Amino acid sequence: MGAPGTVSTAPPLDISLLHGWFSPAFEALAVFALVVALGRRSDDGRHWFWIPMAVSVGGAVCAGAWFWLDTQGWMPETAPVTFWFFAGALAAGLLLAVVGWRSARWWRRTLTVVALPLVAIGVALAADQWSGYYTSVDRAWDGLTAGPLPHQTSPAKLVAFQGTNTPTGVIVPIAVPANRSHFRHRTEYVYLPPAWFHTPRPTALPAVIMIGGVVTTPEDWVRSGNAAATADRYASAHGGVAPIMVLIDPTGSLTNDTECVDGPRGNVDTHVVDEVRPYVISHFGASPFARHWGVVGWSMGGTCAVDLAVRHPDMFGAFADISGDLVPNAGDHAGSVRALFGGNSAALDRFDPTTVMVRHGNYDGRLNGWFQSEGRWADSPRGGSTPQIRAAHSLSTTAARVGIRTVFRGTPGGHSWAYGANAFVDVLPWLMSALR
Repeated sequence: MGAPGTVSTAPPLDISLLHGWFSPAFEALAVFALVVALGRRSDDGRHWFWIPMAVSVGGAVCAGAWFWLDTQGWMPETAPVTFWFFAGALAAGLLLAVVGWRSARWWRRTLTVVALPLVAIGVALAADQWSGYYTSVDRAWDGLTAGPLPHQTSPAKLVAFQGTNTPTGVIVPIAVPANRSHFRHRTEYVYLPPAWFHTPRPTALPAVIMIGGVVTTPEDWVRSGNAAATADRYASAHGGVAPIMVLIDPTGSLTNDTECVDGPRGNVDTHVVDEVRPYVISHFGASPFARHWGVVGWSMGGTCAVDLAVRHPDMFGAFADISGDLVPNAGDHAGSVRALFGGNSAALDRFDPTTVMVRHGNYDGRLNGWFQSEGRWADSPRGGSTPQIRAAHSLSTTAARVGIRTVFRGTPGGHSWAYGANAFVDVLPWLMSALR
């Protein structure tokens, strides 16, 4: 049960996409259908030419995808083998379907029309297993069909149950004007903890900006990162008290890597600091003081979190950088400077967290930072086992030197939403303590 007037999503298809039987069974079905549909179609020997050609095309597509993902900083070496298999199989299957279409029997044509979409879904399933973006069938359905978030309501209905003891928090969509940033963002959301509805309302409830990865929507910290469920569990053990969480849109679309900077792809730093933060203070009664505001991010969002906090210590008192990069990163260095800052290297320095911290000097313990990433850290020439753990160690070391109270953690896991969700479970109690 949720708060009155909210949409409570009780999933009828709570089938895991990351573990269990569903994904392997579906992938096996896709392979079987493709093999039957595109099996040997003639005895004239042409298949001995086209099969190697199709394999070559599939390999070329995989190589091109690897190169593109690498230039975007997406670490293709961490992708599962099934991702490359299905990507190559889809390209090869398309070629064989085209060249063999006229000579194929009707039932093979029909099966081909079914098999190729199944293989395409196999690519998507493998990509999802890589990223952990959708954990189950119902969450994928809600995300792809733009279904409501759990316990979502409209702002107009909040008054109706003010003063009630809601067992869960409530999520409301917000429309933040972008008069200063001119950033074209999608609908953003605010999670209001149960204590927000108490009478009297607790003073100085902490507020936390939540930021996802490069390919993201504002809903991702709820659908993929379980942030609302984690906050609800915390609230149930603390008299309904949990942070006001602000689920922002850092990209404006699924293909616009902004790294939360101000640049050609959007003035996201300005949007967060000068538009979102004042809006939440004025509309939801959040504290205006920096010591009650935090930023949490995973992947690109982790880079955003540390950047926003060290650039604006007068507005944020704590941050959690989960699996972020060392600097705002949209590929290699030259590509990042060009894409994010229009080729202006000096502009990059204004958003390089290390440079910002060194130039700022002593933060006098007024800022708290949590740095966590997948991987192991060792005091050796190589350092950490992943780029993210090396970035976390470097940033946390610099932060400690300039008077930021830091936590540094390296834990097992992959670069996925599942890791970010688990990390937030550990971050939340620390964050609530830091934002008192």
